[in-house]
Amino acid sequence: MPNSESLSVSVVVEKEKIDHPWQEFRWQAIGLLPQVITEVNWREIARDEKWIQFQSQTVPIQLFRSDTEAYIDNLNNKEPVVYVIMSENDQPEGDVPLDIHMVTASPYEAQDYLDSGEDIVDTITMSEEIRAWIEKFVNENHSQEKFKKRKNDRVNPEDHKFGQEPIFVTRKRREWSGNGDG
Repeated sequence: MPNSESLSVSVVVEKEKIDHPWQEFRWQAIGLLPQVITEVNWREIARDEKWIQFQSQTVPIQLFRSDTEAYIDNLNNKEPVVYVIMSENDQPEGDVPLDIHMVTASPYEAQDYLDSGEDIVDTITMSEEIRAWIEKFVNENHSQEKFKKRKNDRVNPEDHKFGQEPIFVTRKRREWSGNGDG
């Protein structure tokens, strides 16, 4: 049984003009497209006077057996989502304005990127096809860990631990002689 599966998608990203004193526009992931075009690298797909929509490069959504609990948490939400992690490209090559780091179904993984504050983390409502694919993966790979109650160690206070003498042994006090011998 493989440890992971992946599904290729393209992210639909919108560049919207905004009224903000420090920022002229904002980037937002607004949808996912199944991978239909093999070598897409930021193709404009729609335009209005206030926004432009692009189809990004192909990126995989990867599922890992070790993350099934996170996928279950996501699927149990009222509206399951897919997380898109991206950042503005400081030195754009050609017409690539953003770096799409990953697309994930794990809220735990997305939280790690939110904590850094350096990336844009957007959510997209999960399509029925992606939801069915994730549910199938979870059903085939999730195993509930059995709860193991931890047993207390029986400690004997008379035992020597860490190079110390037992707590209940009285130490001989040296008589202070006053002559500096200790």
